[in-house]
Amino acid sequence: MPEHVVLVVDDEEGIRESLSGIFEDEGFDVQTTDSGEKAIEFMMEQSPDLMFLDIWLPGIDGIKTLEKIKALQPDLPVIMISGHGNIELAVKATRMGAYDFLEKPLSLERVLLVAKRALERHTLEVENKALKKDLTKKYRLIGNSPKMLLLKEQIDMAAQSYSRVLIIGESGSGKELVARLLHEKSKSAGQPFIEVNCAAIPQELIESELFGHEKGSFTGAFESKKGKFELADGGTLFLDEVGDMSPSAQSKVLRIIETQEFQRVGGSRNIKVDVRIITATNKDLKEEVKKGNFREDLLYRLNVIPIIVPPLRERKEDIPLLVDYFLEHLASEYGKKSKKVLPDALKMLEAYDWPGNIRELRNVIERLVIMTPSDTITSKNLIVTEPTRQDYYTFETLKEAREAFEKDFIIKRLEENNWNISKTAEILQIERSNLHKKIKAYNIKVL
Repeated sequence: MPEHVVLVVDDEEGIRESLSGIFEDEGFDVQTTDSGEKAIEFMMEQSPDLMFLDIWLPGIDGIKTLEKIKALQPDLPVIMISGHGNIELAVKATRMGAYDFLEKPLSLERVLLVAKRALERHTLEVENKALKKDLTKKYRLIGNSPKMLLLKEQIDMAAQSYSRVLIIGESGSGKELVARLLHEKSKSAGQPFIEVNCAAIPQELIESELFGHEKGSFTGAFESKKGKFELADGGTLFLDEVGDMSPSAQSKVLRIIETQEFQRVGGSRNIKVDVRIITATNKDLKEEVKKGNFREDLLYRLNVIPIIVPPLRERKEDIPLLVDYFLEHLASEYGKKSKKVLPDALKMLEAYDWPGNIRELRNVIERLVIMTPSDTITSKNLIVTEPTRQDYYTFETLKEAREAFEKDFIIKRLEENNWNISKTAEILQIERSNLHKKIKAYNIKVL
């Protein structure tokens, strides 16, 4: 089956036959027509991958035809051809969206080269649009509750500015998603989005991570390294859990905000950057200021536009939409048939307070997608056994006390990890299959 369809529009039969022969020899499906009107009719029914369009045509000319073609299929690569070399026409056609301009007599090598490049570019553009579409689907806020509508409105307004934003919310509530949306909706959307989790980086390494370092600046610095500020130049730097940043790093970040300049660790050269800083925290930074853990002047600089992300328990009316979204998304990700949550199960999901917020809900739906054998999810799949805090000295045997403790211990760790079995097994340092066996043996029903 031909790989690409090429449409040749020229009133000269010899040109149509010549180009047809060239592309058919290369395995293309070639369609031809002798007027702009017929080309437009063709476009109403089919979508070629590439078009060669003559400037001088009977009826409407090539320029007018190009205008109409671009209205029908804006992404179609069109190569203009003409026997009358005219730079002004070539410039006009290019401005209107033509990929290139070739003069007659046509060179076989030139025709194939330009066609190949046009198709490669078109393929990349299609892939890029598909990727952006996937990203748009991935980075979107689910929910129509009043608090979510307000949040979406705030994101849209804040994204258009270059001001610093402080995102405040509980763990798992979606602060990173808000940061990404602020970037994707901004004028710097095509520039880097660099994320740093300040809580996950050892304090002695956070300055190197943020500002980079020079070779030999400390033990283990075998080569120079760019920091996150340099990597984010022209785009957005997202400092997650900014409340856990060391005092020294706080001072340097404050200085960068004021001067847009910094030095690498162990360096002496000033490096200038243009970076929008977005931060997030689940801490009360005003309390951290009172405790002496966070600089008050830095808080003022970061908190230009505060955005509060509501916890899931304050917008439970969004749970059905979130459940549907995760069911579809995760079923697709794991190559499984989409499941349906029955009303009794949905009622239980809506009644739960979700201390782990969206992250916890996603983990629950992920488990249900993978572990529920039927196409429907009922309340039986969601029964939770609360851990029983036993007085272990009441047991007569060591075996009974050990088993009771182990059950309580496993439930507690599952709770701490939002009932994520893989993560819990890793923390407990046991095989996932072994943890599953213990859950079954102790009749633990995970949410």
